[in-house]
Amino acid sequence: MQPGSEASRRIARINSHLHPPLEETSLLRRADCRSKGGASGFKVAILGAAGGIGQPLALLMKMNPLVSVLHLYDVVNAPGVTADISHMNTGAVVRGFLGQPQLEDALAGMDLVIIPAGVPRKPGMTRDDLFNINAGIVKTLCEGIVKCCPKAIVNLISNPVNSTVPIAAEVFKKAGTYDSKRLLGVTMLDVVRANTFVVCVNFSSALLGLSKLVLFIPIVSNDLLMPCLQAEVLGIDPRDVNVPVVGGHAGVTILPLLSQVDKLLYVTNFFFAVQCYKFVGTPIRNFLHRLCSVLSPCIGQSSMFIYA
Repeated sequence: MQPGSEASRRIARINSHLHPPLEETSLLRRADCRSKGGASGFKVAILGAAGGIGQPLALLMKMNPLVSVLHLYDVVNAPGVTADISHMNTGAVVRGFLGQPQLEDALAGMDLVIIPAGVPRKPGMTRDDLFNINAGIVKTLCEGIVKCCPKAIVNLISNPVNSTVPIAAEVFKKAGTYDSKRLLGVTMLDVVRANTFVVCVNFSSALLGLSKLVLFIPIVSNDLLMPCLQAEVLGIDPRDVNVPVVGGHAGVTILPLLSQVDKLLYVTNFFFAVQCYKFVGTPIRNFLHRLCSVLSPCIGQSSMFIYA
């Protein structure tokens, strides 16, 4: 039995909502996008949304009340991630885009573009080993940004960040759209880790009644991959601690300025503390048999969204 005219109209409305038509120019009108989002807000695109960082990042962006439209782009698995994220009962409208032919549609009119796309780091690899592959990916994505949303703020997560940010900058300079205030390399993970490490203290310091923090780094045996940094916390929230980190986002150059932390009394082994911090990502890959840290970077990126 064929559905009645009223039922047909309802089906058509549902279908148009789930699969909104794109204009021939691949440019979605800002007013239309935001009206469908239920409230005014920012339009955000995640390039590499189906990856280990992209998926939890998409979840956080869908939960963010400042986001009205969320575009999820990847070369694989984008439809599945989009369907999953879109089931959340928050106001942002979620649309998925798959593969190079849909890149321009994904970027059309975006206010913020976040790029975690690229090949992740495997055990034994350094961030620099990724350069030859990820450099080309970043270049292609930035060329799309130049064409579709040249005024968007770009947050670049793809490693090696120290090298991919200059590549993006050169693409924008060549197109005449470069703005140093709109291109950001995301290294908040380093700050988040440093703030957390500082509040990990030796239990004996608590027994001594010290009012300030003692960062105690024990000797690590050869058979222990993860530095033993877990300890009692002296009632200090890591979010209340700010450890300046300089040197970009590379294992050799990252440097937490522990001497600048006013709540830190002393470090029992300063050199070893810095070395543990620099290479803390390695045991994560070894323990979890995973390619890289994927959860802790997202809290840093979520904070970066507010500042962007």
